[in-house]
Amino acid sequence: MIPSNWYNIVPDLPVPPPPPLHPGTRRPVGPDDLAPLFPMELIAQEVSGDRYVPIPQEVLDVYRLWRPTPLIRAHRLEKALGTPARIYYKYEGVSPAGSHKANTSVPQAYYNAKEGVRLLTTETGAGQWGSALAFACAQFGLECRIWMVRASYDQKPYRSSLMRVYGATVHPSPSPVTGAGSKALADHPDSPGSLGLAISEAVEVAASIPEARYALGSVLSHVLLHQTVIGEEALAQLPELPDLVIGCTGGGSNFAGLAFPFLREKLAGRIGTVFRAVEPAACPSFTRGVYAYDFGDTAGLTPLLKMHTLGHSFVPDPIHAGGLRYHGMAPLLSHMYELGLFEAVTRTQSECFEAGVRFARTEGIVPAPEPTHALAETIAEALRCKESGEEKVILTALCGHGHFDLAAYDRHLAGELEDYTLPQERLDQALSELPG
Repeated sequence: MIPSNWYNIVPDLPVPPPPPLHPGTRRPVGPDDLAPLFPMELIAQEVSGDRYVPIPQEVLDVYRLWRPTPLIRAHRLEKALGTPARIYYKYEGVSPAGSHKANTSVPQAYYNAKEGVRLLTTETGAGQWGSALAFACAQFGLECRIWMVRASYDQKPYRSSLMRVYGATVHPSPSPVTGAGSKALADHPDSPGSLGLAISEAVEVAASIPEARYALGSVLSHVLLHQTVIGEEALAQLPELPDLVIGCTGGGSNFAGLAFPFLREKLAGRIGTVFRAVEPAACPSFTRGVYAYDFGDTAGLTPLLKMHTLGHSFVPDPIHAGGLRYHGMAPLLSHMYELGLFEAVTRTQSECFEAGVRFARTEGIVPAPEPTHALAETIAEALRCKESGEEKVILTALCGHGHFDLAAYDRHLAGELEDYTLPQERLDQALSELPG
């Protein structure tokens, strides 16, 4: 059954998260500061103190196209690994757009349409969020303009094709149609782009058109809130409680969506589950970033967010997990990481694709590059259980399929994928440009 409410973890935390700050005054931002970008109902959800937020009937009607999503035990993977661990995965690739992103794109499009907005702008990395927002805008009659990070735009042409089928306009980022994009192209004509820069372009356009607003696919608290339908369903579907919950993290919405309902149970003393976030070695916000106030975008158009960041000027290497190429982590998740509520580890691109191939050959689903990070860690944990004999229950989120990522799998199978590790000097340079 689809949950009737989204779960807000903030009231259950021992310490509330730090607020976003206005970059000029360094005071907490208010609703009026955010109104040019978001409808008031989403602004209210961003700062809500309510533990549960009702899901509107109009949103539930669209959710029913694919929810509830299946929870599957990976029997064949377990057998291939020879592990006593029991592995379960929540499969979000059954949504029309092919990933978990539709869980938030639908309510975002709904609340904007309800407020009379006619155009939504956004950025997208791998294209999963762009596809999801284009789908949602089509459901509620909104125009949609998307800036897709150039590295992914070139790697995954059919992702932008899907967005156009749903009716969206798609620009590779950096693009010449915005000030932020034009400046980036002037400085670096061959720039692979970044999510931070694509955000700058989308925000710039949204702020310049009165009937337009901006939509974000991760990072902000209302986005994480909408994703909790994943964990709420999993709690009801699981035949046994997990010892370990594993999810990939770029901005954090997929991991939060699965983990937050289980964290609620742990914070209440009802379970002892361990939670583990997995990020790319090329973009390690949790494990090598600093916890500081920083801009959410490259051009410095957003409020300052207290988060684990690699620096808003940081441009990650062009790994194929484009949805994980973001310089920062969700402020709410960053705060919870500081509180010690979950662990974080990194994985390289080649070991992630190897895990994706192993999963496809056993479970039959070709995963997107993003969840292969969680699968690589899941397989490693299952093999540790094989060594120890521990019958651990592992739950992971398979947040999307990889049907648009087969060119990357071809490169992996041909031995042509490169592993990127972040040099310390690049990180130091980006962190030196944090707002003072």
